[in-house]
Amino acid sequence: MHFLHIANSDKPVAFFSLDVIISIGYRVKSISGTQFRIWANERIKEYLIKGFSLNDDLLKEAGGGSYWKELLERIRDIRSSEKVFYRQILDIYGTSIDYTPKDANSLLFFQTVQNKMHYAAHGHTAAEVLMERANAENPFMGMTTFEGKKPKKADVTVAKNYLYEDEIKILNRVVTAYLEFAELQAIRHIPMYMSDWIKKLDDFIILSGSELLENAGKVSHLEATTKAMLEFEKYKDKIKNDISRTELDFLENMKKIQKELKKDGGQK
Repeated sequence: MHFLHIANSDKPVAFFSLDVIISIGYRVKSISGTQFRIWANERIKEYLIKGFSLNDDLLKEAGGGSYWKELLERIRDIRSSEKVFYRQILDIYGTSIDYTPKDANSLLFFQTVQNKMHYAAHGHTAAEVLMERANAENPFMGMTTFEGKKPKKADVTVAKNYLYEDEIKILNRVVTAYLEFAELQAIRHIPMYMSDWIKKLDDFIILSGSELLENAGKVSHLEATTKAMLEFEKYKDKIKNDISRTELDFLENMKKIQKELKKDGGQK
């Protein structure tokens, strides 16, 4: 609890931290407490079901300060994640006049779009990033982002996990801008062939001032993923012999005990 002194008033006003207010709100037995719990439970339920909970009015009124910028940044990052991006690209691809379900060209289309966007952001295809940056000798195998405390097998072949901060920001914005444009085309019901989508992407990249990828890149997807997985096996062998902080503390305590035993033994 803190006290706030207001000008022209002799009485200090007590105010509490948000953590205290929330804690009390779940414990107090009153109408206000019940209303708070109903509101809080609705927010929690929305978060658990949808993965997010927003105060739309607060954000629209800019009452959230700079938080809306953080929200946009996080949305961009989610949107350019490989699974979400793949789903969105397939949705766009599905509006093509010459689209055929379960066609092998679906994967090729996705890889082409993904590589063009990666290249526009940092001058490398996704495969080139894996080939150049996946290295067992580097901390966390060269990855800058991954789930948990250590990289897992699923993280190894995701090119975005190896990008630096500025590269990620550029990629996120390239992806967001293009998807917004593509959705606008779909909403307007403009007839598009698969080749048209690639042409529109090329035009978009050139307009943004980025470098355009006009070939398949220097490294194949198979070569890159094979190399990345080999590095991961080396990395696993390397870290399995690493001593954890707990183990180091245990060894340090053992050394102290041994010194004390030797000291006591010498005094007898």
